[in-house]
Amino acid sequence: MTQQAPESLKYRRSDRTLEIQFPNQECVDLSAELLRVLSPSAEVQGHGPGQEVLQTGKANVEITAIESIGHYAVQISFDDGHSSGLYTWAYLAQLASEKLTLWQRYLKKLEDAGASRDPSTDIVRIIS
Repeated sequence: MTQQAPESLKYRRSDRTLEIQFPNQECVDLSAELLRVLSPSAEVQGHGPGQEVLQTGKANVEITAIESIGHYAVQISFDDGHSSGLYTWAYLAQLASEKLTLWQRYLKKLEDAGASRDPSTDIVRIIS
């Protein structure tokens, strides 16, 4: 079954959140950071399993533009220059329904890599 288009997409700059309302579903908020670090672009996802590139330092990223792509997706541009991902309705619905699990998985990957969400923090690990 094809995912229906959202009834509305609203970006709130004040809290860097994209509000998505799909038909007959509760309204869901997705942070700009989540959308950026889970971009469906090859730059982030790679060209196959295991080729994903961990995105770091994106805690303060903002959406600068949202452009409709046909009747099936939007292209989101971010203030760090990233704009190559096409967010299909199905992908946005997946992010909305799995956001907590996906967010926790992302935080775990950052921790395992000794990396940070903060763009201005260098993580120093002292191993004794």
